[in-house]
Amino acid sequence: MKRVLVTGFEPFDGETVNPAWEVARRLDGWRSGEHVVAARRLPCAFDAIRDALGRELAALRPDIAICIGLAGGRVDVSLERVAINVDDARIPDNDGAQPIDRPVVAGGPAAYFTTLPVKAILHRLRSAGLPAQVSNTAGTYVCNHTFYMLRHLAETSHTGLHRAGFIHIPYLPEQAARHPGSASLALDNLVAALRIAIETSVEVTTDIRLAAGALS
Repeated sequence: MKRVLVTGFEPFDGETVNPAWEVARRLDGWRSGEHVVAARRLPCAFDAIRDALGRELAALRPDIAICIGLAGGRVDVSLERVAINVDDARIPDNDGAQPIDRPVVAGGPAAYFTTLPVKAILHRLRSAGLPAQVSNTAGTYVCNHTFYMLRHLAETSHTGLHRAGFIHIPYLPEQAARHPGSASLALDNLVAALRIAIETSVEVTTDIRLAAGALS
């Protein structure tokens, strides 16, 4: 069996649950064709990510890796297109670190693009009635840091990782209840969305052309 590494984060910023990990652990052991999912929880801490990701990549040797993160306030499943080489933390991470204007990898490229077929995933998600968008910013917090580090490791030391990218998801309904006016998606819908993302990443070798840009 080939491996798909799916990661989610521990709770952060006062939340008691992180839907990214709730989705990831629901997918642990799920299969798509010859691929089986291994779910792992990551710390919400800048300086711990490289070792945590590197350890799992070395142990599992996955063919595909998808990291999931919470973006409270987003209205849909956000397929991240690009990770930039900067940490600029609005709040401290779970270890109390708050890097400002620091590169993720000193001397690394300014940015990495996803290698997931995000346009094909977008088309399938919308066809399934699930709200989705291609996002052109993963922020500058731990999620972007993780996305950049994942792609950097894929380019430098884990070259067998053929597909690697990041997906942001909204609050769960019980979280949105504590953040009036915020959008949410039910856990079952989020799990269904990630299954589609995994299946598409397994099946689609060349991404489709689909208008999904943004004015801002």
